[in-house]
Amino acid sequence: MPKAKSKPKSQLKGWTEIAEFLGQTVSVAQRWQNEGMPVNREGRFVYASPAALTAWVGTEHGQKEPIHIASEAEDLLGDLKQGLAYVRKQKKVRRS
Repeated sequence: MPKAKSKPKSQLKGWTEIAEFLGQTVSVAQRWQNEGMPVNREGRFVYASPAALTAWVGTEHGQKEPIHIASEAEDLLGDLKQGLAYVRKQKKVRRS
């Protein structure tokens, strides 16, 4: 039976959630904060927006457009098939 798709979170709370979202360890996420990663502090708690983190990761690595960090609720196989179809189509256009 397929897994029920969970609603994306609007805010990540704490270093553990932020690190899991980024696919990194907590120590890497904390180091990235020192390098300008957008996080908000409220007292001893840390919060971050998934959209802001995704945009920051994309711009840090020289992307023209922000990259997308996948979540469990997404159809990655469908996205892969769509991407491969696009690449095949572009190759055919170049050969013509």
